[in-house]
Amino acid sequence: MAHDRERDGAAYHAGGAALTVRWAQGFPKQNVHFVNEDTICYASGNYVIFINIETKKKTLLQCVNGIVGVVATNVPYEVVAFSDRRLRPLIHIYSFPELTRRNTLKGNVLLDYTLLSFSYCGTYLASCSSLPEFELALWNWEANVILCKKLQPGVDVSQMSFNPMNWHQLCLSSSSSVTMWTIERSNQEHYFKSKSVKLPVEDGSFFNETDVLFPTSLPKDPIYGPVMPLSAIAGLVGEEAETFRPKDDLYPLLHPTMHCWTPTSDLYVGCEEGHLLLINAETLKVTVLQKAEDSSLLDGAHLIRPVTLVYQKEGILASGIDGIVYSFIVKDSSYNVGNFLEVDEAVEQLMFSPSYKMLLIQTEKGSLYLYTFGKEPALDKVLDACDGKFQAIDFVAPGTKYFMTLTLSGEVCVWWIEDCTCASKIYLKTPQATALACSPSSLSAAVGTLDGCVYFLDVHEAESPQVIHKAFLCESPVQHLIYDQQGFYLLAGTSEGNIFVINAKPSSLFQILGFTEMNQEIIQISTVSLLETGIVEVVVLSPLPETGSSKLEIFTLPKILPEDLKDSATFVDERGRLKDEFIHKSLYEIEHPLSSAILDFQSNQIFGFCNHVPFICSYLLPKDQPHIGVCVLKPHQKVQSKHYGPGMLSLSSHGLWLLTVAKCGILCVRDVFTLETFAQSRSHSPQGHGIQSVRMSVDGQNILVNGKDDGALVCLKWKQLGGNVATEITTYCQQLLISLSSTMKKENYYLSTQRVSSDLGDEPEPTISHNKSSIDSSQEDLLIADNKEIPWIQQKSQEAIKREVKLFSQKRKEIKKGIKELIKTIMNMMEENEKVDPIAKLEQEEFGLDLEELEKLHEESEEEVAKIRKDVEMHNLAKSYLTELIKEECWNSMAVKGRALKCFHIPYVVENFPMKERTAEEMEELQRVLQQKKIEIECLKLRKEIIEVQSAAALVKEHHEEEDEEEEEDMTVEDTSLPNYLLGSLSTDFGVDTSFLSSQLELHSREEKINQIILLKDIIYKVKTVFNGEFNAAFKQKEFEIIRVKERNVRLREIILDLELEETIWQPEFEDCEKPERTLVVEDHEISSQKHGKPWQKAKTESDMLHETDQWLQARSSDSRNRGLMDMMGGVLEVKKEDILRMVIPQPSFMVKPDTLWTEEERKQFKDYEKKVKELNEERDKYRKSLEAELKKLQNSIQESTQNFDDHLKRLFERRVKAEMVVNQEELKINNLLFSLLLDEELSSRELFLNNYRSRKQEEKNQTTEAIRKAREDLDVYKEQYDNLLAEDKVLDRSFKKEFSDIPSHQVDILYKLFKRRPRVHKQKAHADTVNIVPFGERPESGKLNKDNFAQLMKAMDDLDNISNMPEGLDPSVWDHFCTTRRTKVENEYKVKQKATGLMEMTAFLRKRVEDDENVQREIEKVFHELILLQEDKVKFQLNLTIQILLKQGQVELENFQLVLEYSDAVLINKNIIEDLNTVIRTQGQKKVASMMESKDVHKGIYQIEWEHKKMEMEMEDLNQKAWDIQMLFFSRDRQKYLNEPNYENVIAIQIGIMEQTINVIDKTHKKNVENCKKLLKKLGKFSNQKDVANYTLSCNLREELVAVSERKDICNAMGSMLTCEKIAKEKYENMMQQQKLTNISKQQAEQISILQAEVERLRMRTFPALVQM
Repeated sequence: MAHDRERDGAAYHAGGAALTVRWAQGFPKQNVHFVNEDTICYASGNYVIFINIETKKKTLLQCVNGIVGVVATNVPYEVVAFSDRRLRPLIHIYSFPELTRRNTLKGNVLLDYTLLSFSYCGTYLASCSSLPEFELALWNWEANVILCKKLQPGVDVSQMSFNPMNWHQLCLSSSSSVTMWTIERSNQEHYFKSKSVKLPVEDGSFFNETDVLFPTSLPKDPIYGPVMPLSAIAGLVGEEAETFRPKDDLYPLLHPTMHCWTPTSDLYVGCEEGHLLLINAETLKVTVLQKAEDSSLLDGAHLIRPVTLVYQKEGILASGIDGIVYSFIVKDSSYNVGNFLEVDEAVEQLMFSPSYKMLLIQTEKGSLYLYTFGKEPALDKVLDACDGKFQAIDFVAPGTKYFMTLTLSGEVCVWWIEDCTCASKIYLKTPQATALACSPSSLSAAVGTLDGCVYFLDVHEAESPQVIHKAFLCESPVQHLIYDQQGFYLLAGTSEGNIFVINAKPSSLFQILGFTEMNQEIIQISTVSLLETGIVEVVVLSPLPETGSSKLEIFTLPKILPEDLKDSATFVDERGRLKDEFIHKSLYEIEHPLSSAILDFQSNQIFGFCNHVPFICSYLLPKDQPHIGVCVLKPHQKVQSKHYGPGMLSLSSHGLWLLTVAKCGILCVRDVFTLETFAQSRSHSPQGHGIQSVRMSVDGQNILVNGKDDGALVCLKWKQLGGNVATEITTYCQQLLISLSSTMKKENYYLSTQRVSSDLGDEPEPTISHNKSSIDSSQEDLLIADNKEIPWIQQKSQEAIKREVKLFSQKRKEIKKGIKELIKTIMNMMEENEKVDPIAKLEQEEFGLDLEELEKLHEESEEEVAKIRKDVEMHNLAKSYLTELIKEECWNSMAVKGRALKCFHIPYVVENFPMKERTAEEMEELQRVLQQKKIEIECLKLRKEIIEVQSAAALVKEHHEEEDEEEEEDMTVEDTSLPNYLLGSLSTDFGVDTSFLSSQLELHSREEKINQIILLKDIIYKVKTVFNGEFNAAFKQKEFEIIRVKERNVRLREIILDLELEETIWQPEFEDCEKPERTLVVEDHEISSQKHGKPWQKAKTESDMLHETDQWLQARSSDSRNRGLMDMMGGVLEVKKEDILRMVIPQPSFMVKPDTLWTEEERKQFKDYEKKVKELNEERDKYRKSLEAELKKLQNSIQESTQNFDDHLKRLFERRVKAEMVVNQEELKINNLLFSLLLDEELSSRELFLNNYRSRKQEEKNQTTEAIRKAREDLDVYKEQYDNLLAEDKVLDRSFKKEFSDIPSHQVDILYKLFKRRPRVHKQKAHADTVNIVPFGERPESGKLNKDNFAQLMKAMDDLDNISNMPEGLDPSVWDHFCTTRRTKVENEYKVKQKATGLMEMTAFLRKRVEDDENVQREIEKVFHELILLQEDKVKFQLNLTIQILLKQGQVELENFQLVLEYSDAVLINKNIIEDLNTVIRTQGQKKVASMMESKDVHKGIYQIEWEHKKMEMEMEDLNQKAWDIQMLFFSRDRQKYLNEPNYENVIAIQIGIMEQTINVIDKTHKKNVENCKKLLKKLGKFSNQKDVANYTLSCNLREELVAVSERKDICNAMGSMLTCEKIAKEKYENMMQQQKLTNISKQQAEQISILQAEVERLRMRTFPALVQM
C-alpha cells in the first residue's frame, strides 16, 4: 500500500465518522446495589454498569460529565441516582430499564458527594458531602427541590441509611460516632433534628458521664472557697465550654464500622473491637450484646471485627476480613455466632435482594457472589474480578477475536472481544508485572516484570494459556515491551536505558539477539515495519532534563537477521551489545520536551506530543544527507491537540490514523497528513487521571482504552465510518494477514506441538557451561553457582571475562610471578628498616608502591579528620552556646550572685539570697502602687480631719507642720502600722517599712489584692537586700581575718623554722562555694589531658624557653658580688638575733691534742672557750623561750579572732533562718492572694459563660417561640381548609335528596344506598414465602402507592358507574348526574382523608415544638438559678477572707477542751518523790528567774547606753546639719553690696529719687492716655446713636415691604398660574434649546455623510481597473 499512502497534499476526509462504546469492563470499588429483583448495578469509571443476574448481560449508563461518584438505587421506583465528580457536582436520577433521565439535582456542594441514600417509603433522597461543607441534605428528587439541609463541619460520614419502617429516621455513622437524625414535617416544611449516640469505651463498659454544664457532685470547700467546674478553671466562656473535658477524663470509645436497621426501628452496630451494639432509635439507649460461650465456629475462624452487617429474620449476617460470613442469633442481650458461608476472599459487603431470596456478596477484590436460599448450588459467581486494576492491554494476533489484559500483581486474562467475557486466567509467579505485548506473527504474548524477566505465553488455546519460556534479561525492571508490525522482533526497554532485541518467533525459543544502550530514561519505543521494506525501524524517545529538551534515537534492524546471519559476531560484540555500524543508529534532538513520539510509515517525519504546551507537532527527518552527531529537528507542522496534560501517540495498523490520548480522558482519531480530528470519544475523565493506554485492532474495528486510575476498560467501535476510510484499513488488514499467514501457520503449529508445562520449575532453562580448567583462583568471585539463575546480560559479561582470562592466562601468570617477587623484596626491605636507627627509619606508608592509592588513602584520612574536627567544633560550639545560656540565666543576670560563707572551726554554712535586678516595668508598677497608697493615706487623713471638725487655724498649723517629708512618713508609720500577729510576718524585724500594706481584713477587691502582692514582693526584696548587706559585711570580715591570719602565719613559719619544730601551720582559704566565680575559670592544673598545639606554637614555646635559660645563665655568671658574700660572710653583712640559734663557737686548734700536752696559754684559751660556750647556750635558752612564748601568743590570737568570727557567723546563721522564715511568710501570703485571684477569675469565667449560655438559650427560645407561632398559624390555616373540605363533604351528603327530589322517593332511597356504596380495592397480596422471608413485612405506604391506590379506586368507580348497575326505570340522564355526584363525593372523601393525615402530622409537629420550647425554658430557668447561686458564692468568697496570723511559739489552740476525768491508766507512786521533784524544779526555777533578772538588768543597761549613744549621734547629726546650713546659707548680691558698700544709705536714697521721678513721668503719660480714650468714647457714642436711628427707620420700611410682599404672594397663590410674561419667556427658552439641539444633530449627520461619501469614493476607486502601460 505504499503507493496509496502518497497523497499530493490532499486532505484526508472521513465523512461522518463517529465512535460509540461497545462495552465497558470494570469492577466495583464501592457498594453494589439492587435496582430490582434481577438487576444489580455499580459504578466503574465514567459508567454505571447494570448486570442481569440471570443472563449476566451488561447494560451501560455513561456519565457525560466525567467519572461517576457515589451511586444509590430505589427499588420501588426502579430508579438509580449517581453523582459526578467535578467542581460543583450534580446528582443525576435515571429510570431503569429505560435509562432515561428523570431529574438532575443541583445543590451548593463545591467538591464531591460522599454518600447517597433513598428512602423506601417516599420520593426522598439524602445526600452527604465532604470538604468543605460537610452538608447533609434531604431532596424531593421528583420535584427537584432541597427540602432541608444541615451543615456539620468536620464530620466525615462512612455510612448513611434510612429506617426502612420510618422514613423520618436517618442514621449516619462514622469510625468515631453514630448520629440519629429525625426528619420532622409540617405541611410542606421539613426540618432536621440530630441526636448523638453515647458509645461505650473500648472494653464495652459504660462510664458515668458527669454533667459538664451544671455539675451537682462538686465537693464543697469551706476554707478555700467554692469549687468551680473544669471549664471555668480552664477559662472557657464560649460554646467550647459545653463539651470541654480534660485529657485525663477522655477515654477511647468504640469505633463503629457498619450498622443495619431492624423491623422494630432498632440499630445493630458492629465495631472494630469486635463488639456488637443494639441501639434504640427513640431513646438512643445502647446495649452491648454479649457473645455466648457455646458459639460454634469453623476451625481457624475468628471474627475480629464485622466489616458489614445485614438483617434477616433469623438474626444478623456479618462478614469479617477472613472471608467467612457469620450468622448471629440474638436472644435478649446475648448472641450466638455460627458459620453461615465461606468465601475464598475477604468479604466487603453483604446485601439482600428486595425479596430476600438472594444474598449478594461483594469481596474486597471486587468479585460478586450470589447466594440463593433453597437452591443447589446455592453460591453462584456473578462477576469474577481481576486482582487489581489493568496495567496493560493488547489484542491477540490478527484474525482472532480475543484480547489480553495484565494487572500489577501478574494476573493475565484472555477476553472475548464481543462482550468482554473472560475466557481464561493465568497467574505469573512474579512480584510485580509491568508490561504486556502480543505477537502479530504468532499466538503468543510477552509479559515484562519488575525483576527484569520476560515471560512468554502460549495463547494458541485461549481457554488455557501457558507459560512456555522465561527470559531473564537483567536485574532492572522491564518497562516497555513492543513487537514490530510484522512480528519479527520483540523490543524490551528497561529502567537502566537498555533495549533488548529478542527474536519474536517461538520456533527460535525467543532467542535474545543483543541489546543497545540508550543511557537515558526511556519514555516510549515505537517501530515501523512495512510489507514493502526489509528493515524494521525503531524510534526511542528519551528526556534531557538538564536542557529541558528531548532526544530521539533511531536505529534499524534487518528482517533477515535471525535466518541468514548465523555468526552473531558480525552484529554484536562479546558482551551482547549490538554494534552501532550494524544498526545504523541516528541521534536527533528536539528543543522542547515531548511526552510521546512516533515515526510515520513513510519514515520521513516524526510525530510528537508536546509535554508542556497543548500541541502536536511533526518534524521532518533529513533523508539524503547523512549527519554525524546530534541533529536538531525543528517543527514542520503544529496543530493544537485540544488535550491537556501529557499525552501519548500511536498509529493505526495501516499508518493513516493517528490516535492521541491524554490526561483529559478524550481519545482523538486524527488524519496523519493534516493532524485534524475526524472522530473522538470521551471514554474516561480527568478525575481518574485520564487514559493510560490505547490499542486499536489490526482491522481498525475495535479500540481498547484503559483508564489510569478509574479501573475501567472501555471498548469503542465505529458507529459510522464513511468514505474510503474503512476500505483502506480493511484492505491493508487483508494484505497483512496474507503476508503473515505462512509465518503464523508455522509458528502456531510449533506452539501446538511443543506445549510444555506451565510450571517453570519443570522447564529446562538454557544454561551456559562453565569451563573452570582455564580459570585461576583470582577470577572465582566472578562466577555464580549453577543452581542460581543469573540474567542474560551478566551471562554475556561472564562469558567475555572467561574468554579474556583464557586468552591472557600466560601473561597473567607472569605478572603474578613478578608481583610475588616484588612482595618478597619489599618484605626484606621492611625487616631491614626495623633494625636501623630511629632517625634513619622510614615510615610504614613509604613502602607502599601504589602511590595513587596512598594519595587516595591520605585524602580520605584528611577528609575524615576534617569531618571529625568539624563535628567536634560543632559539638563544642553547641556546648559553648549552652554554657552561655546557663551562665546568662544563672550568673550574669544576677545582681547579687549566690555564694556561701563557712565558719573556721565549726560546720556552719550561711548562704546569701541570689537576687536578680528588678526590671523597669516592675519598678514603674511599684512606684505607681506606692504613689496610690500615699494618695489614699492623705485622703484618709483629710477625711478624719473633716470629721473631727478642727479649727481653720489648727488646719493651717498642721499643714505647715506636715511640709517636712520625714515627719510625714514617721506619722504615717505610726498611724498605719499593724501588729505582727495581724501583719502575718516578722518583716518589721529587718527594718522594712510595712506602713503601705493594707490590712488583711480589707483585701476585698481585685485591685487591692494585686497592689498587695506588688508591695509584698517589694518587702521580700528589701528583706533579702538587708540580709545580703549583713552577709557582705561578714564576708569582708572573713577576708580581713584570712589576711590577718596569713600575716601572722609568716611570723609563725619563721619561729617554727628557728625552733626546728614539726608543727603544721593552719592556713584558712576560701572554698569554691564561697567564691563561686572561681568555678567559671579553668585553671591549668585542672586540665588532665595535654593541650594540643600547632607545630609553629610548639617551636615558639621551645625558643622562648631557651632564651630564658640563656638569660638566667648570663645573670648567674655576672653576679660576682653575691658569690663573694656567700664565700666570705655566709651571705649576710651582719649577724641578726635570729641567727643566735645557729651560731657555733669554733674550737681551738690545740684541742685535738691530749689535755696533758696543753700549755698554760692553751689552758687559759680553753677556759675562755668554755665561758663563751656557756654564755652562748644561756642566750640560746632565753631566745628559745621568747620564741615559744611568741608562738603561743600568735596561735592564741589567731584562735581567738577566728572564734569570734565563728560566733558572729552563728548569729548571722540565725539571722538567715529568720530572714528565710520572713520570706516564706510573705510568699505564703502572696500564694494565698494569688489563689484568691485565680478563684475570682474562675468565678468571673463561670459567670460570663452562664450569661453567654443564657443568651444562646434566649435566642433559641426566640427561635422556638417563632417556630411555635408559625406552626400554629400553618395549623390554623390547614385546619380551616380541612374544616371547609369536611363541610363540603357533609353538604354533599345532606343535599343528595334535594338534588334528586324530582324523582320518586323509592328511587331516591335506592340511589342513596348506591351513593353510600364504595368499591372494594383489592390489595395485591404478597406471596406467602415472600412474607415469611422478608423481615420488614408490609412497610408504610409511599406517595406512589397512595397515588396507585387512588387510581385503582377511580378505576373501580368506573365499574360501578356502568349502565348495567343502574336501577330499573331510572332515566339515564339522572344516572349520569348521579354518577358524577358520587364520583365527586368519593374524590372529596379521599381529599378529606389526606387532609386528616396531614392535620395529624402538623399537630404532632406543633406538640414537639412546644416540648422543645418548654425544654429550652427549663434550661433558662436552670441557668438563672445557677447564676443566683454563683453570685451568692461570689459574695461569700469576697467577704470570707483568708488571713495569716502569727502565733507565739508554745501556744497551741485546742479544740473541744475537756478535763480528764478518767484515770484508768494512771500509776500509783510515793508522794515524797513528787515533792522532791517539785522542790528541785522550784529551786531551778528560782535560779532561772534570778539569772533572767540579772540578764534583764544587763540588757536594760545596754539599752540605756545604746539610747544615750543614739542620742549623742542624733545631736551630732543636728550640729552637723546646722553647720551645713550655715555653710549653704543663701547670700544674695544685695547683702554682698550692703557689706561691701561703705555709704550704703546714700546709694539707696539716690535710687529712691530716681524711681520717684520715673513714677511721676509715668503718671502724666497715663493721664494723657485716659483723656484721649474718653474723647474717642464720646465720638463713638454719638456715631452709635446715629446708627440706631437709621436702623429703626430701615426696620419700619422693612415691615411695610414685608406686608406688601405677603399681599402680592397671596394674590399670586389665589390666581394659581404663572404670569403671561413668564410663560412667554419659558416657551421662547424651550424653543431656543430645541433649535440648538437640532442644529447640533444636523452638524453630526453632515459629518457622518461626508465620511461615508469619502468611503464610497475610496471603494469605487478600488474597483476601477488599473490602466498601466506594459
